[in-house]
Amino acid sequence: MYIGKANLFIIGGQMQNNISVIVFDLGNVLIPFDYNKISEKLNKIEDSLGLKFYNLYRDNYEIHRKYEKWELSDEKFLDIMMDWTGNKVSREEFCRIYSDLFVVNEDTTALLPGLKNNYTLVLLSNTNHIHQKYGWEQYEFIKHFDKLILSYEVGAAKPEEKIYRAVERFTERPSEEHLFIDDVAEYAEGAKKIGWDSVQFVTHENLLEDFRQKGIKLN
Repeated sequence: MYIGKANLFIIGGQMQNNISVIVFDLGNVLIPFDYNKISEKLNKIEDSLGLKFYNLYRDNYEIHRKYEKWELSDEKFLDIMMDWTGNKVSREEFCRIYSDLFVVNEDTTALLPGLKNNYTLVLLSNTNHIHQKYGWEQYEFIKHFDKLILSYEVGAAKPEEKIYRAVERFTERPSEEHLFIDDVAEYAEGAKKIGWDSVQFVTHENLLEDFRQKGIKLN
């Protein structure tokens, strides 16, 4: 028996699906982040420096997006950041402050070894080189992924079709065999538009229920 768009089947009384690839977003799925931490650290260097920086970063968010897509190099991005911080920190110090905003979602990352027994695992993230180098690439759970597809390497960001297709070029699997997990509804919908299945990440418990409904094997 076939059930709707989720590509689910009941065979011998058990839920089955044709998913062979599970694609995870990074930020706020596997590693929650808090940009307020940057402001707090800059405020310790000079009173109100963090607030000034935060306002500039928020009001000129296109700079962040350009850097995520490598439309700005590290050097050009840091030139802007040095200006926004009034050159009160070195480039190296800024990179460390700018990247010290992540924590690991231990519950969800603990699922990765079991999922890897049954699926190809891909990390798909809108991210930048500084955050990778100084922030998240140190985390142990990264080793469980078969491939990292990163916006600054692809030159495209979710929900642009190009970045999803970059995943398919690696997996060489049909679109309908991909399941995507992202906390941003727009990005999850972007995956659905090209034929993937997807769920919006809300909590770890919700994700477990989504996996259960889709017949995803956790071990």
